[in-house]
Amino acid sequence: MTRDRTTTTTTSTGGSIGAYLLHRAKPHLPPWLGVAGLGIAGSGAHLLWADSVGAGVGLTLSAVALTGATWWAGRETSAQRRLHSAITVAAGSAWMTGAALAGPLSGILPDTYLMGGAVLALSWNVRMALRTADAPTGSADKGLLAKVGLAKAMIGRTQVEPNRVTASVALEGGEQTNDDVARALVRIASALDLPQSAVRYQPSADSARRGELVIVPRDMLGEAQEWEGPSLPGGSIADPLVIGQYDDGSPLMVWLPGDPDAGRNASHFLIAGGTGSGKGDAALNLQTEILSRRDVVMWLSDPKAFQDFRPLLPAYDWAVEGGAGTEAMVEALQHVIPARTGWLGKHSYRQWTTQATETQTDPAHSCRPDRTPCGCPGMPYMVAWMEEAANTLRALGDDAFTGIAQEARSAGVSLIVSLQRPSYDQMSTSTRASLPSVIALGCDPRDEG
Repeated sequence: MTRDRTTTTTTSTGGSIGAYLLHRAKPHLPPWLGVAGLGIAGSGAHLLWADSVGAGVGLTLSAVALTGATWWAGRETSAQRRLHSAITVAAGSAWMTGAALAGPLSGILPDTYLMGGAVLALSWNVRMALRTADAPTGSADKGLLAKVGLAKAMIGRTQVEPNRVTASVALEGGEQTNDDVARALVRIASALDLPQSAVRYQPSADSARRGELVIVPRDMLGEAQEWEGPSLPGGSIADPLVIGQYDDGSPLMVWLPGDPDAGRNASHFLIAGGTGSGKGDAALNLQTEILSRRDVVMWLSDPKAFQDFRPLLPAYDWAVEGGAGTEAMVEALQHVIPARTGWLGKHSYRQWTTQATETQTDPAHSCRPDRTPCGCPGMPYMVAWMEEAANTLRALGDDAFTGIAQEARSAGVSLIVSLQRPSYDQMSTSTRASLPSVIALGCDPRDEG
């Protein structure tokens, strides 16, 4: 009984392997069957038309017509597949014509058949193997694009994240532009059964027909998200400040100091939001994030007598409630900025970096003429925060911060101005132009622009 079971198991396993190999080979058989059929057809044609001049002319014209028809029929496919198909048909037709007139075993025809036929069949096998690896995704993408009127567009590299899919898109040259994708976004959202805001397109700055399609299946901002607290206590102010999250759940980060390696300048911020918009909570979170860093000092002017920020009072380098105190702070800033710029210049810093915070022991940043280490104390980054700035602007003029905003970045100072309505009658256009980064929280539609 043991011998019988062993024999049965071996036979079953051998049959399973054979069936598996046959199943895997089936998709690759058509090119080889085509080569075999071509050989049979060439031999039969020679028996019929070996001595016929008319048949030779007809076969030649038929070969040209069939190749042209293949090229025309492939206009909706990729350029590579169209060329591959046309070459295959042209080669097969030429051999068929030669075999019919001279005989399949004449001259180089048998060698051409064996070597050329094998090469063509293998080339289609390789193409099929490469296409199979990407067939499910490519098919779905093309089906989706065809539904929204972008059938000729090509989906390239795709990056899949937990709640975000980014796919590069290449449109048909001369027929489609990035504007076509922008108009199709609502249809893409409909096809995916998603809200329109979940689908967006980022056109390439270097091409009118290339860009990235971004899909966010789940809006992580549909419900209020509690702030998780400082992201990097004890870290550097040069590291990003996390002040919230995007709709795909990724962190919303901002930077204050510049970074010469990244080509980023220091930033000023304008925070705007009407009553009840959450401006106070956003400011409290951002200030806590800033004050948790080790190499920064903050000055605060708050005409509301620290109503929101009283728990943070011990952390400020200088805090005033408004009025004469704010006027003194603005005046002090106008003197502090050139002093900081002078210190950075003497120590060979083109802009503030984290190295400027430490004791200056590097000869490259010495203020001594002989370039020996000067040992000067370092200088931390500085943030000047003007809360409820409308009061200050009314008292000092709508361009009170213009000079400060224009000169502070080179001195390692960021100016943050917070008010409800940053309209022209509250703040000069010169000051607004010097505050390129904006945190807008529920502004009136007339002010959002």
